[in-house]
Amino acid sequence: MSTPGESFAAAKLRNTFPLAQQFAASFDFAFDPFQMQACEAVESGQGVLVAAPTGAGKTVIGEFAAFLALEKGRKCFYTTPIKALSNQKYQEFVARFGSAKVGLLTGDTSVNGEADILVMTTEVLRNMLYAGSSTLSKLGFVVMDEVHYLADKFRGAVWEEVLIHLMESVQIVSLSATVSNAEEFGEWLQTIRGDTSVIVSEIRPVPLYQHVLIDNGLIDLFVENGKVNPEILRREREAMRRVRGPRTRDWSEGGGRLTRPEIIEKLNREAMLPAIFFIFSRVGCDSAVRQCLVAGVRLTSAQERAEIRECALRHTQNILEEDLATLGFQEWLSGLERGIAAHHAGLLPSFKNAVEELFQRGLIKIVFATETLALGINMPARTVVLEKLMKWNGQAHLPITPGEYTQLTGRAGRRGIDIEGNAVIQWSPTVDSATAAGLASTRTYPLRSSFTPTYNMAINLIDRFGRERARGSLESSFAQFQADRAVVGLSAQIRKNEIAILDFEASAICHLGDFGQYATLRREIKETEVLLSHRQAKRGFDPRQRAHLESELVELRKSLRNHACHACNDREAHARLAERSNRLHKENAGLRSRVENRTHVIARTFDHVCDVLSELGYLKNDETLAQGKILAKIYTESDLLLSEAIRDGFLERLSASELLAVISCVIFSARTQESQAPRIPTGNVQSALVELTGLWVKLESIEREHQVATQREPDFGFCWIAFRWANGHSLQSVLKGSDLSVGDFVRSMKQLIDLMGQIAVASDSLRPKCMEAIKKLDRGVVTYLVGES
Repeated sequence: MSTPGESFAAAKLRNTFPLAQQFAASFDFAFDPFQMQACEAVESGQGVLVAAPTGAGKTVIGEFAAFLALEKGRKCFYTTPIKALSNQKYQEFVARFGSAKVGLLTGDTSVNGEADILVMTTEVLRNMLYAGSSTLSKLGFVVMDEVHYLADKFRGAVWEEVLIHLMESVQIVSLSATVSNAEEFGEWLQTIRGDTSVIVSEIRPVPLYQHVLIDNGLIDLFVENGKVNPEILRREREAMRRVRGPRTRDWSEGGGRLTRPEIIEKLNREAMLPAIFFIFSRVGCDSAVRQCLVAGVRLTSAQERAEIRECALRHTQNILEEDLATLGFQEWLSGLERGIAAHHAGLLPSFKNAVEELFQRGLIKIVFATETLALGINMPARTVVLEKLMKWNGQAHLPITPGEYTQLTGRAGRRGIDIEGNAVIQWSPTVDSATAAGLASTRTYPLRSSFTPTYNMAINLIDRFGRERARGSLESSFAQFQADRAVVGLSAQIRKNEIAILDFEASAICHLGDFGQYATLRREIKETEVLLSHRQAKRGFDPRQRAHLESELVELRKSLRNHACHACNDREAHARLAERSNRLHKENAGLRSRVENRTHVIARTFDHVCDVLSELGYLKNDETLAQGKILAKIYTESDLLLSEAIRDGFLERLSASELLAVISCVIFSARTQESQAPRIPTGNVQSALVELTGLWVKLESIEREHQVATQREPDFGFCWIAFRWANGHSLQSVLKGSDLSVGDFVRSMKQLIDLMGQIAVASDSLRPKCMEAIKKLDRGVVTYLVGES
């Protein structure tokens, strides 16, 4: 029944989706149409894929799934790609639903692990599925935040594993950044998960304005009709003339480029703070903070400084005094108190969490950050600044993509606070308006699967489903779905070419004889002439070979002259048609090869992986053997290498500290090439690393035979540090002489602890040493810290 003053249609809508209406009413802002539509789809029992810009408010749909789960007596899992995002979502869910109903699982952290609402990294859910965990009972909803992460080269496969293997009864809520092929992704979800609603919104809740900082002026990038502002073009030409002037030694002298402190002061005067200043370098971020301190930049009041100090001390209260000096605590705190901070993966988690909290509270005014901040962490700003449009991807300096540009600038504009957001690009000879305009205006960033079977995946699937069913399940991956769609297009082109070939051949029919045969002779003559010409151009051409080719050419020309079609008046017209037909035949051969390469590509890779496992004794007649049971419990990139090391037995000769040093080389990857060989503990560790490297060489050879390549070379760069830390040395002593940041140190230690836990589960004989090793690592800055939950 409708209430007084309420239309019948409104009453009907309220009665149709009462929980969505009730949930929306609990917020202090009205839901956007896409948010309401998505919540209603979830309440109706559908899966949903929501693709919307950064900051549009996708998270409320995930929160509604949690709300609905509680209402229906079911569980909801909320998965994220990174631990920092899991930590943040956990805090937000605790604030909304209460700590008793919310838990957190991130591999190295477990809080209230049987709660009805569990926030976790995607890998944790994948591992639960393979283990058949009892925690999965009563699971009704899974939210996959940042689901576009499945395109990630190294970890993307995990998202597809989860989407393929989750129970049919579970509703999936997928939240994605804007991608141009959302409908294609939704169609795949519909295929594997059933009824799925695709909801796309390209509307930013806060409009974004693009600017270029040039000649000390902040100029709008675009004018009417999306054209580049001619004022920028004029200033660019003037700046370039000054740059090329005879007295200008450095382009910044003539180009009028502001320093970072000057940019901040300018933004402050223009009321454009708080701002995120993206610098694609950790060193660059830290250096920028120091530049601001030296320049005397101060952006906070006395009251704000007091609040900042209280927050910083709270987040670092468990850190030892001796470690604070190693961490550069005083310089960090000095920057915070002035409203300035760095944010990157090299920071200690406690430092990073303090920066995030202070920025969200509006106490930090400028953050110099690497692109990791763009990965869904709730740190919006009024302005985003980019000083470069190139970044290091671990192998080379490459231009950022339009999708990355959108993700970075999407941080600008705080909903409910700002009426607009601003993206500022700092001009330089390598950052021109054309490049900026191209990035800012491009809206095509398709989602491409990076899925490929691994040894651990293969063993777990075979153990659970048997080989044939496991193989079939991988055929339903998004990677194969996209490959199949490509095959459809290629097959259509092949058919189109075949029709054209028939037309050409029909038009080239000669009344005197077989023109196809005649055309073949012409091609053979041409190919022989080209071959002879190339051979003659080279030194040392064997005269006997030349004589043979010349003789062959004479015979071909004789056959051509004697062919019946040689006398045809339409000979050259027919020849042109035959040549077109031949080109299409060649094109179709290439297209058929591409079709073959795409057809069942995932299943073929799975077969190659299984062949390796069978050769090494993990599988027999498609049954999992004892060693396969060990491999099934090891979730790391070098899964097979570690499993082989366990089987060989040399790890059992090591002490707990020595074991840590050896195992570290399968989780660590140096960010830069070391100029000198890494230091390695002598004795048992050294001999064990020799054996491990030998295993890797053997596996690489076997993989090459079976056309797979998964096991990366062991990296010894963390062995000495892990060994020293496990033996009780101080943080300063351990990091002395290393270019490793404290954040990288802690993260690597957390990964090592996680992997030691996996080995403890996989190997009964190594379990005691693994548990002892974990205790040795889990101390000081590595252990759980206030503010790191």
